[in-house]
Amino acid sequence: MGNNTAKDLAENVIDIKQSIYIHLTGNHYPPVPPTMVEPCIEAIYAASDGDWDRLIELPSGITWKGQTSAPVSAIVEAHHLDVWINSEE
Repeated sequence: MGNNTAKDLAENVIDIKQSIYIHLTGNHYPPVPPTMVEPCIEAIYAASDGDWDRLIELPSGITWKGQTSAPVSAIVEAHHLDVWINSEE
């Protein structure tokens, strides 16, 4: 698909799983493992609800500061997911 910015992917009509997958594997170096697609989607929905402190379980083999879960805010920031978040701000 070539170079897609997160904004382009977020505004595209393709399925959110597909757009997040392309974003994580194409816009990050090294690429983020595909196993992070679901936690990223969960973080997007939680952030859209304003639940930035919710802990999200990470896939096997992935840790955040030595923990097996990470707050929504950390996942959104680390994976540059802000353009997918629907907020009223």
